[in-house]
Amino acid sequence: MNAPFQENRPSGSKLPLIVMIAAPRGFCAGVDRAIEIVEKAIEKYGAPVYVRHEIVHNRYVVDGLKEKGAIFVEELDEVPDDMPVVFSAHGVPKSVPAEAQRREMIYVDATCPLVSKVHRQAERQIEKGQHIIFIGHEGHPEVIGTMGQVPEGQMTLVETVDDVEQLPFTQDDTLSFLTQTTLSVDDTAEIVRALKARYPHIVAPKAEDICYATSNRQEAVKAIAPGADLVLVIGAPNSSNSLRLVEVAERLGTDARLIQRASEIDPAWLDGVGTVGITAGASAPEVLVREVVTKLGEWRDVQEEKVRTAEEKMVFKLPRQLMD
Repeated sequence: MNAPFQENRPSGSKLPLIVMIAAPRGFCAGVDRAIEIVEKAIEKYGAPVYVRHEIVHNRYVVDGLKEKGAIFVEELDEVPDDMPVVFSAHGVPKSVPAEAQRREMIYVDATCPLVSKVHRQAERQIEKGQHIIFIGHEGHPEVIGTMGQVPEGQMTLVETVDDVEQLPFTQDDTLSFLTQTTLSVDDTAEIVRALKARYPHIVAPKAEDICYATSNRQEAVKAIAPGADLVLVIGAPNSSNSLRLVEVAERLGTDARLIQRASEIDPAWLDGVGTVGITAGASAPEVLVREVVTKLGEWRDVQEEKVRTAEEKMVFKLPRQLMD
């Protein structure tokens, strides 16, 4: 890491601060699509439109959609039968659209297509008679949604290598595994190695389940963290992919902090700091990145550097019902 910056300077002038901005960062294609789905639903059906769970895990985004006419609820029973409802990007158990159909509700599914891919894999694995070991974080909406794709008791959740060691299955059992899309690439690889070591015949998914955006953002942090004294990750405390970015920086020995807005930055964090790295989770808009840079500029003479490790051109189509 850079040595703390010190120099003789005129009284009243600001200390310089190098700000390395990771790229890719911020919104991914699934988040872009989910937000547009809510906006299009409001245009088509009129306000209010209900949204089951936060459409994405970002308070700024949620508040902006509320102003446009979205009402956020946690369960379908909070939605009147005659009101349209959108399911969040994290995915929902099969029981949720089944209930919406029973009640003859208008609903739009904003599940990220990469999460839907995992759902389809789960169905195929169950059809083949495989018990699924699912790597994920208990209680996360994506985990609840994925585990709700299969009959109860046919999927077992593991979060750590220790959990793998506690599994009750034998090498003769027919097993497969899947993963949450927003996990730490390194942590997940370690758990997968443990699964394969204990169950050599376990069936892996055809392709990596961790989504491209999660992987890309973690790689970008790996590029900036070694040269930074502090990494600021813009994201929500309930955002799995944002929390993983903090962990990636910390594992490289760099102090890292999760913030939702620039107002949360303590200027004392900059004491002895010459270089700050900035990234944003997949649910955080670019306006919040610029807000953070502006705030840093109030205290220091900022010099921006962009560090790009990948190009992202992924775009997902909207549901047909909103294309009319």
